[in-house]
Amino acid sequence: MATATLSETKPKRTKKLKVSHTVSFLSALPWIGPALFLIILVVIWPVIILVRTSFTDISLAGSLLDFNGIQNYRDLIGNMDLYPVLRRTFFWVFGIVFFTIALSLPLAQLINQNFPGRRFVRWALIFPWAASVVMTSMIWSWILDAYSGELNLTLTQLGLITEPVDWIGNPSTSFLFLMWVAIFVSIPFTTFVLLAGLQSIPNDIVEAASVDGASSWQIYRKIKFPLLRNSLLIATIINLINVFNSFPIIWVMTKGGPGYDTDTTITFAYKLAFIEGNMGQSTSLGVLNFVLILIVVGFYLKATKATRTEV
Repeated sequence: MATATLSETKPKRTKKLKVSHTVSFLSALPWIGPALFLIILVVIWPVIILVRTSFTDISLAGSLLDFNGIQNYRDLIGNMDLYPVLRRTFFWVFGIVFFTIALSLPLAQLINQNFPGRRFVRWALIFPWAASVVMTSMIWSWILDAYSGELNLTLTQLGLITEPVDWIGNPSTSFLFLMWVAIFVSIPFTTFVLLAGLQSIPNDIVEAASVDGASSWQIYRKIKFPLLRNSLLIATIINLINVFNSFPIIWVMTKGGPGYDTDTTITFAYKLAFIEGNMGQSTSLGVLNFVLILIVVGFYLKATKATRTEV
């Protein structure tokens, strides 16, 4: 009889739990409903439209015609200009993120120290990030101008060059300068994320290591740097997403030129759509870009889950 009673009460408890979860969801719906609606409207619905359009034949005027399967993807794969752009995008993303992190680590350590004028140094450091990316790109375009740019004028006065150099128009140098501007813009945010991580480290641990005779380098390498793992992970993933989607720097300074020599997949997709009138390949490349972003976000979620499990 006791067994029968227990078996009868289990379904009742399950039903009660389901009802309670439903009630809690409905009670929370007025609060999360607007956010869910905004996500569906701004994120999910455009993605659905993008994927659907990538399987559709599109006229030169941009009108959707008939369903054409994977023909747009075949045309994109057959476009020989795509592969140098993909290699350049890989170099663009991981090169910028690597040097941004490498430069931000010592900067964060520096502005974490107590020295006169530290507040003003922090304010000055955040200006490149707070300013408009378009404005920053335009300023660097003026600096790098072949005839009136400050860089050429300075190098000429120092005797390092004898004639103006077209830094932006030369394919061998333009992409490197684009990367430098992207690093210049990314360093402030990354530095302050790492600074927040440094300031969250308990002083007791650092003081105990110092009392035990550890040097500043040993404290940083054995204590501070391992405890910065979460901050490093967040800064790296956010930079990967931001740099991958970066459009203004390249478009303002070189428009992806000369030719496609400074294009990434973002600017290349824009050119395909609005300059060459090839909407089919552009939407297919847009889906490819979205998949790459999902992979990065998936890696981030997996990494953060592993970090929480270890903690």
